[in-house]
Amino acid sequence: MNSSIDLIDLKILAELQSDACLRNAALAKKLGMAPSAVLERVKKLEQKGIIKAYATRISPDAIGLTLLAFIFIKSSEGPGNASVSKQLAKIPDVLELHHIAGEDCYLLKVRAKDPLSLIHFMREKIGKISGILSTKSTIVLETLKEDNYLPIPKTI
Repeated sequence: MNSSIDLIDLKILAELQSDACLRNAALAKKLGMAPSAVLERVKKLEQKGIIKAYATRISPDAIGLTLLAFIFIKSSEGPGNASVSKQLAKIPDVLELHHIAGEDCYLLKVRAKDPLSLIHFMREKIGKISGILSTKSTIVLETLKEDNYLPIPKTI
């Protein structure tokens, strides 16, 4: 664990992770601290890069992105060459991009409107990247749990 984080920082992170819109005064009240002290700690967590961003989670269904797919990609890149990954990372439709061990090189998480939209994405975006040898797609039938919350320890 990062040695510059203490128990109070962990509590701040836990509260903000579950509600990024939590006002400083409300956060201070939950922690039993002065608002100025909490604000100073939050600013330090931001400066250190521990708090990376504040985001709004949008329902994919609400904006018509009902299809969730994971795409495994095998590339011809040798060790140390990141050309394919750089190109994949630039595509806005790619929600997550992971360099993985095993037979494949990358794992992508994407959302699309429907299977035809996914095909279009594969042809128009993925298919135009040189160095990709093969792809395997897995379409999710049902999502049982999906969040990006980290399990923050309650003690140090």
